[in-house]
Amino acid sequence: MNEIKHNWKKWLYWFALGLALICIYKILDNYENVMAGVHTFFGVISPFLIGIFIAYLLYMPSRKFEEWYRKIKIKFIAKKARLLSVITVYSIMIIAIAILFSVILPIVFESIVDFFSHIPNYFEQIMDAYNGLPQDSILKSQIVQDEIHNLQNIDIKQYLNVGEIFGYIINAIGAIFSVVDVFIAIIVSIYILVDRRKILTFFKKLAGAVFKERTYKNLDRYFNNSNEIFFKFVASQFLDAIVVGILVSIALTIMGVKYAPLLGFFIGLFNMIPYVGAIIATVISAIITLITGGLSQTIWMLIVVIILQQIDANIINPRIVGKSLKISPLLVLFAVTFGGAYFGILGMFLAVPVIAVIKILLDDFIKYKENKKKNGNLEIDSNLP
Repeated sequence: MNEIKHNWKKWLYWFALGLALICIYKILDNYENVMAGVHTFFGVISPFLIGIFIAYLLYMPSRKFEEWYRKIKIKFIAKKARLLSVITVYSIMIIAIAILFSVILPIVFESIVDFFSHIPNYFEQIMDAYNGLPQDSILKSQIVQDEIHNLQNIDIKQYLNVGEIFGYIINAIGAIFSVVDVFIAIIVSIYILVDRRKILTFFKKLAGAVFKERTYKNLDRYFNNSNEIFFKFVASQFLDAIVVGILVSIALTIMGVKYAPLLGFFIGLFNMIPYVGAIIATVISAIITLITGGLSQTIWMLIVVIILQQIDANIINPRIVGKSLKISPLLVLFAVTFGGAYFGILGMFLAVPVIAVIKILLDDFIKYKENKKKNGNLEIDSNLP
């Protein structure tokens, strides 16, 4: 009987391996058709994925509002607390989007248009300053002069049609997300937020039925830890970026720095990328200020921005985040660099929570191995005479 069972498992293994090889061959042989099918599949489910992502971002504020509504001693409000919380969160989101598109983005857009239209003038100013340098300056080397000559031969005006650029961006966004897709995504997110307890209960029961009790508990713990890390990081960094962007914009506007809203928006946006983002945004902003406002204004701009970033790093950000991800700056730097190299700006942003989850898994693996070795040594010691 054991021999028959062993042969059956052996033949099943080879059958599965052969089937897998045939599938791989068929995929490679019909690569274009397979990729077209995959593209169609993701095109169909993309509104649902976007809806899940929206619900994920709005889950925590929705839960907070629900808790607040349940404390109100009015039976109808307490009974409809979840529905009211979802309505409240979406109302706030709609108002925020309306303010963004009607107030903030037009100011930033105006600064972008003005900056791009004045690039030729700024380039001439830089060339005048360069020509005034001593002949023995290191910046007057042949390599630098060749690069400047190449820049002078570029017709900058052909790249400065900002209207066309933003037209392409809007058309690209419209091609990716249609009105129907956005509507479906919003409906999906609302259903998920309203019925989130039923959805979570279903998946927990499914996981409990599929996996063993110990595996289920570990998966549940890792899911909760990962969810807490991702949500706190994404939501807190986004809120922190808004706060920093507003503070920097106000400070630079008071100082009379040109393109203050644009620089504030830029610094706030890049502040979402830990460590590296703030440095990159500050350096680029300093170069723009140096060109448009001179050395003195640049120094004062750097002082103000660095002070605001220190206030953010030591006071604002810790209060928003709540608790640290408990990973070293060196690991953060590695994660951001690796994520940016392979997945661009989104990779730089998501690299930190991903590396934090990986660190939790590795820490648990190390503890498991250490306990296993320790228990093994105890068993050996107990067997000694």
